[in-house]
Amino acid sequence: MNCVLGIDPGLANTGYGVVTRRGARLLALDGGVVETHRAQAPEQRLARLFAEIDLLLERHAPDAVALEDLFFGQNARSAFAVGQARGVVLLAAGRRGVPCTSYTPQQVKQAVCGTGRAPKDQVARMVCAVLGLPDEPLPDHATDALAVGVCHVNHAPLAQAMAVAR
Repeated sequence: MNCVLGIDPGLANTGYGVVTRRGARLLALDGGVVETHRAQAPEQRLARLFAEIDLLLERHAPDAVALEDLFFGQNARSAFAVGQARGVVLLAAGRRGVPCTSYTPQQVKQAVCGTGRAPKDQVARMVCAVLGLPDEPLPDHATDALAVGVCHVNHAPLAQAMAVAR
């Protein structure tokens, strides 16, 4: 595995982070947030998200896309919007033949911090430490996406070995 595109999906803000392994080190190659505006129609927001994700897939040619799983909290309306954003990311990856894997927020926190109950600020600090980034705060969605990428880079070899063993 050379490169993974981590995604923290959302309709208003989709975080992305490109993570790679070089030897024993993990490195962030890119990261940021795709923002859409509430005043736009949902189909226009989703079209913009698709175009930006497709551009990232073209630019970085990742071996995989890792997404944070949908979390159903109190707000069903925001869960539907996150689900739509996830669908757009899956579509963009599918059109390019890039495999996708989903991780729960607890799996991501466990992979990055060693505990599935880590607070957001601890995840952000650990992402910076693991990837050798400055301690300056990144946007939350970008940090979350980089964490998903780190989770996948660390999890993929084990998942591959288990698949071969079956």
